[in-house]
Amino acid sequence: MTGPYAWMRHPQYTAFIVIMLGFLLQWPTIPTLLMFPVLVGLYVHLAHTEEAETRAQFGEAYDRYAAATPAFFPSWRKQVREPPRER
Repeated sequence: MTGPYAWMRHPQYTAFIVIMLGFLLQWPTIPTLLMFPVLVGLYVHLAHTEEAETRAQFGEAYDRYAAATPAFFPSWRKQVREPPRER
């Protein structure tokens, strides 16, 4: 696995949350203060739902990936990678 998915399982949701945090810091209004935790909760729930569907489809292979790859925040520890499969 290469690219952002080698560092975290949900880079697109992490990026969206960081963008929302930037909007919250740049434009701190009551609606942004109220919507930020709601949207974060919705995206975390969506990520868990997608993981359940992916786990049902790919089984043990996804379990190994999920065990070695953090969900939302990249880890600075050495990444454990699965060796490439022979064709």
